[in-house]
Amino acid sequence: MTNTTLVLGSNGKTGRRVAERLRATGRQVRAGSRPAFDWEDERTYAPVLRDVSAVYITYYPDLAFPGALGRIAALTEQAVAAGVGRLVLMSGRNEELAQRAERIVLDAGVEATVVRCSWFMQNFSEGWLLDPVLSGTVALPAGAVTEPFVDADDIADVAVAALTEPGHAGKVYELTGPRLMSFAEAAAEISAASGREVRYAPVTPAEFAAGAVAAGVPEDTAHGLNALFAEVLDGRNESLADGVRQALGRPPRDFAEYAAKAATTWQR
Repeated sequence: MTNTTLVLGSNGKTGRRVAERLRATGRQVRAGSRPAFDWEDERTYAPVLRDVSAVYITYYPDLAFPGALGRIAALTEQAVAAGVGRLVLMSGRNEELAQRAERIVLDAGVEATVVRCSWFMQNFSEGWLLDPVLSGTVALPAGAVTEPFVDADDIADVAVAALTEPGHAGKVYELTGPRLMSFAEAAAEISAASGREVRYAPVTPAEFAAGAVAAGVPEDTAHGLNALFAEVLDGRNESLADGVRQALGRPPRDFAEYAAKAATTWQR
């Protein structure tokens, strides 16, 4: 067995950061992304798991989407059979299906850690919300609900600690930022940091889905996101958690710090 870590979703927001941090410490990283790895094709699992000691698992598009549980179970089974000794799963906060996926990984019989996350701050600067931010209007079916937005750098720091250090096996780290914010407040902070006017527009789920499809999002993905938002943007996440401090011994980064760092992205 080598000291290679497989990073699934290595091109994603957290996967990219995890891979960069691991490489910076001199560890061997195997990138798990298409075409070498495809969640929808279980034949691609075994080759990327060969000679791997640890795996960072992120599921695309989300653990709440149809088929996710079966694929997580298949990957976990193959990882254990291949001799992988440590698994770290990125999960969603207060998502029923995500927490069922957590149990699959935690019960696998190897060292396993769950990194349970709230809404990423970086969705506004690196993901599908960047174009709406640049257009000046972020439209979501979130009403006035507040979120404890979490920095993807914090997620990566916790994941790397769990992948490389002792003492994290069996832990479920629930990660949030240090304060609750509405999407309107997030838009205001983006405006202040970037110098451009950005507003939040609450829309109905049907309006959101139609807008997403018009912007090029596949219809099944748009409706899947709608279902996810209906589940997690209902106020269930309007609380703070202490997972960053538990794992790293420091407080989580604040949205203002993130916005200042991301400001140049919004100044195009």
